[in-house]
Amino acid sequence: MTEYVQVSTATETKQQAIDLAGPAVQQRLAGGAQIIGPVTSVFWHLGEYGTGEEWQLLLKTTTDRYPELEAHLLKHHPWANPELCAVPITLGAEGCKKWIADSVAPLPAACSRRSRTTDRSA
Repeated sequence: MTEYVQVSTATETKQQAIDLAGPAVQQRLAGGAQIIGPVTSVFWHLGEYGTGEEWQLLLKTTTDRYPELEAHLLKHHPWANPELCAVPITLGAEGCKKWIADSVAPLPAACSRRSRTTDRSA
């Protein structure tokens, strides 16, 4: 049985969130992403209390693809120690869950090669 998670993180700017989300979806690590903001965050960071404006990024994936998505987000996130949480999607419409699973399934090798080649006859 495939399990599903919603992954969240935050960035300082909308563009940073887009820069994290785009490649994650293109590489099929997440089926889709929503960028919400700006939001006001209240937090403890490095032992100090603070508030700030951030952009929240929500991504949907499967538990099987989560480790790769986490690695991508940590590698490309502009912050050294970003908040990164995954919460299980315990209930959801079957069509939505199928969309997530289909969207993060690796493409067959022939499809991957075909999408990277260009038609030079045009």
